[in-house]
Formats: sequence, C-alpha cells, structure tokens
Amino acid sequence: MKNIEIKTTQNVVLQYELADLRDRVLAFLIDLATLVFGLGLLSTFLSNVFSGIALDIMMFMVVCIFIFYSLAFELLNHGQSLGKMALRIQVIKVTSGTATFSDYAGRWVFRLVDIYLSLGGIASIMIASSSKGQRIGDIVANTAVVKLTPKMNLHLNDILTIHSQSTYKAEYVQAKQLVEEDVLLIKNTLDRYRKYSNDAHREALNMLAEQIRIILRLEETPEDNQKFLEMVLRDYVMLTR
Repeated sequence: MKNIEIKTTQNVVLQYELADLRDRVLAFLIDLATLVFGLGLLSTFLSNVFSGIALDIMMFMVVCIFIFYSLAFELLNHGQSLGKMALRIQVIKVTSGTATFSDYAGRWVFRLVDIYLSLGGIASIMIASSSKGQRIGDIVANTAVVKLTPKMNLHLNDILTIHSQSTYKAEYVQAKQLVEEDVLLIKNTLDRYRKYSNDAHREALNMLAEQIRIILRLEETPEDNQKFLEMVLRDYVMLTR
C-alpha cells in the first residue's frame, strides 16, 4: 500500500492512500464498458432516425463523446469518471490546490501513449514502479489517483495495548455509534498531529474533538483533546470488534 502526503496552503499535511493498479484498471474497464454499451445503443437509435449527411454528423458526435469522455467527466466531476466513482478513487493535484483544465487535459492527451497505443503496458509499468503511482500523463500534469475510503490499519502495538473485552471498561460507550468514516478521520488526524505537531494540525485536532463531542452528546468539554480522541478510538475498537 502506497501513500502520498500533500501540504495545503494552510500548512496542513494530508495523507492519501494511492489507488493501486487493480483499481485503476477496473475503473478503466467500467468506463470502457459503459461507453461501448451506451454509444452502441445511441448509434443504433441514430441510424434508425437519421440518414445521409445528418447521420454522418451524428456519428461524428458519437465519436467525439468516446474521445472526450474521460476529459469531460474528470473536469466536470472533480477528477472522477463513472468508473472512478464506482471504485471510489479520484484524481488530485500532487501539489496543493485544485486540478485545473490544463491538468486534466495533460492527463487526457497522454492516454494515447499510456493506454491505447501500448495496450495499457506503459501505464501499468509506470503506475506499478512509480512512488506516487503515476503514469506519464500524471507526471506531466503533476497529479495522482487516490482512494477516497482508505483502509484502517492497526499496528501490532495497537492490538497489544487493548485489554480483553471481558475486562475492558469503556470510557465513552457512545463511541460505538460512530461510523467507520468518523473513526478513520480520528485516526488520520491523530497520526498527522503526532508527526506534524504544529499549530495548524493542533487546530484541526481541536476542531475534530469538538465535533466528536457533539456527536457523542457529551456535555463537558474534554481537557485534553488528544487523549480524548485516543480514548474514543480505543473504545470504538473494543466495543465494535
């Protein structure tokens, strides 16, 4: 599993899990199947309705849809085609900021070399060997493809420090009401703060602690937000395992 760290303009470091080759291939196949099926139906309909020059114009538009599909979807849908949406992966800028038209266009232009002319060989080799999982188009556009739902990884020390469920007494029994996305956010925020304990990450940690306090319906504000979030995380693991 490869990760990428991106520092925002507010000096906050965000960590993303990179989409692996399998996810990207499946997303491409979903897009391709959608295009073939959808455009096949559209072509059949148009051939029954139009004829002559009008049909030629309509078929030219169908070809344009096939060619510009990925560029249009990623530009208008924040870096996600239908296949990427299904696999919950997304194109983002490696540097801080939002990807622009020129970034998406750069990725799109090099699809011809990365995917079509090499039958996906160049893209596969580049994604598998690159530290940021980038094909040539990504390197040119300075983008990467990341997962929107990263896995929650627990280290051996995390497991060894948890008591057995029969003897463990939860401090916050409401923690079992949290959803997995909340717990992942807590874990990632704590990890970021431990690694980069600057003012920006402390502010993010304090804001998250306040939100979790509201979700758990706690009347008192915790004295130590870091310890509070660590306890909530531990309680969640014990109460839901």
